[in-house]
Formats: sequence, C-alpha cells, structure tokens
Amino acid sequence: MRNDPVYPAAFGGPLGHDTADDGLREAIARIGERRSYAAPYESLTFTLLTRARRELIVTLAAQPVFDLARSTPVARRIRRSVRHRGGESALIGLGRRTLEAADLISIDTQTLRNGLDLLRLGTDDSGVLPAFWRTVASSGGRFDLLCAEMQHESAPGALLVEVMGGLEQAPADAIQEAIQHFETGSLGMILHIAPDAGAARRLAQVRAQCLAIDFAGVEHESARDWQAAAQLIGAARQACPQLMLLNLPPDRGLAAQAAGATHAVFAGMNPVIV
Repeated sequence: MRNDPVYPAAFGGPLGHDTADDGLREAIARIGERRSYAAPYESLTFTLLTRARRELIVTLAAQPVFDLARSTPVARRIRRSVRHRGGESALIGLGRRTLEAADLISIDTQTLRNGLDLLRLGTDDSGVLPAFWRTVASSGGRFDLLCAEMQHESAPGALLVEVMGGLEQAPADAIQEAIQHFETGSLGMILHIAPDAGAARRLAQVRAQCLAIDFAGVEHESARDWQAAAQLIGAARQACPQLMLLNLPPDRGLAAQAAGATHAVFAGMNPVIV
C-alpha cells in the first residue's frame, strides 16, 4: 500500500473535519444540490466483437458521486451496461461461458479509453471506472488496463477502478495483490461487493480504501428494513475507511451518512429494476 492514498483527495478531501452540528447544518443548507442527481447523464455507446464473433453493445453513462458529509458532488462515476446486438439480456444474465477472459479484458480496456474521454478529467478532478474482477485478477488484464490508462492522451487527475463480479469468492491475498498494483499516485481501487455484512467484514483484512454497495438490492423502505440496512452500512464502514452507496434514494442521504456511508450515487426518480 502506498503512503499517500488517493481516496480522500479524490473524493473531496478528508471527512470529519467539521463538528457534527456544523456538518449537519451544512448538509441541510446544501441539500438542494442533490437535485442534480436527476439531471440527464452524458453518455456514449460503442460496439466490439467477442472472440466468438458476437457483437456487443457497451453503453457508458457519467453519474455524479456525492460527498454525503458536504452534500455536494465531488467526482463522476461511469455506469456501464453491456448487451448483445439484437436486444438480448444484459451481460450478467448470459452465463460465464459466453465470454472468455480475453473478451472481458477487451471490454474493460475499451471502457477505460472511452470512459476517460467521457469523464474528461482535469488535474484536480476524479473519476470512477468499472472493471471486471477476472480482468484485474490476471497479470495480463492488469497490464492491459494500466497501459490503456498511461497511453490515454489526457492527463487525468485521480482515477479509481471499481472492481466488480466475483470478489465474494476471491481469495483475500489475490485481492490484496490486485490492490497493490493499482495503488499509485493517480490510481486507486474501489471494491464493489454484494450487499452482505459478512462479505464486507471479510474484506477488512485486505486493507481496501473504499467499498461500493448497490442499494438497489437492499430493502430499506420500512423502519425495520432501514435498521438492517444501517447495520449493513455500519459493518461495511468498519471494514473500510470509505463507503460509496449506489442507487441510494436521495431522501436517505442523511440517514446513510449517520449510519457510516461517506459517498453516494443517488437513484433516479424511476424505480430501479434489478
């Protein structure tokens, strides 16, 4: 692990510098800024061929990442969807045998190149880009991602790779090794995990700097549901210094912060279909 983590600066500076009362007043005063979560996202779409000559359609959309303590956007995250040409089901429903490791690496490297174009990061900006665990877990996949980042014409600020898919079954030492490869002056890693407290606690030993949990899969409507959701947030925060919640309803922002979440990508007005 490097000595100067990118995460606090990338996500808007160290948290906890205000008193609890000051932080609450500032959050209430600026809560109107959260309305930007519903603004149309800038997006782009590209296609690529798999090794089996199947054509994939990849759509990337930029989303604001909010610092919950200050109720203000501090970064942008690229949301990715992958589909087969012809309106078939999304990638997650296609089965592991459909795409080879080389296909996943190709999707990730093209996502990085196109995503950086979409983010247009300045020196002081930060962005989040997705990558499959199978790409990050292999030395070849890591090499291709790092080369794609270095070869990009722009000089981005802080870039965080959000790793998803298979982390729950991955050995802790393999995750730790991957983190070390991406911990550089301008790069970092976010671990996207299932909404499970046990999964979060298991990752405490890998010394990750940030976890991500998709709140679309978390029951939180009733008071009892929220109590369980808050316990999940607390467990994840105990395992990691920072926690980003995805698809968080805007009216749960302050409660999520009180439970321990540090950042959020807010859900839109339409219901989220999982």
